[in-house]
Amino acid sequence: MTPIELKKIRLIADYQFGRGAGNTLFPEDVTISYSNTRRIRQVRYRGMRLATLKAQDGMFTLGIVSAEKLHRFFPQPLLRVTVNDDAAPFISAGKTTFAKHVIAVDPEIRAGEEILIVDDCDRLLATGKALLAPTEMLCARRGVAVETRAGINSKD
Repeated sequence: MTPIELKKIRLIADYQFGRGAGNTLFPEDVTISYSNTRRIRQVRYRGMRLATLKAQDGMFTLGIVSAEKLHRFFPQPLLRVTVNDDAAPFISAGKTTFAKHVIAVDPEIRAGEEILIVDDCDRLLATGKALLAPTEMLCARRGVAVETRAGINSKD
């Protein structure tokens, strides 16, 4: 991996998650795997997937290791969707996050963004993609709020 590639993935992370995320997520010795078209596909650290760069929009999906790093780096409520205790065991196993279980949301989240799913004590449960806007997550009593990608107790 070249210094330019490291700078590129760090800049994408800073843009997507906020200033400082790139340095937090990607240490100097990360490895990059490429697609058949020689585009950056996955970023790994010591064999663990940190993130995957989506070809559709050029943004990252997070592995659980990256979610843990962002969770430590950004204070609550940034990047977070908080769920009730009833749903926590299921979501940590990688199950779907339904709107009826959402009790708090970072108001800056937009539908389609990668987010962190936490319980009411701010313990990380999973990472996923927001499917609804914050007000919709809090008001809806039915439907999926977050497409859960990886739970802390699921295999990533």
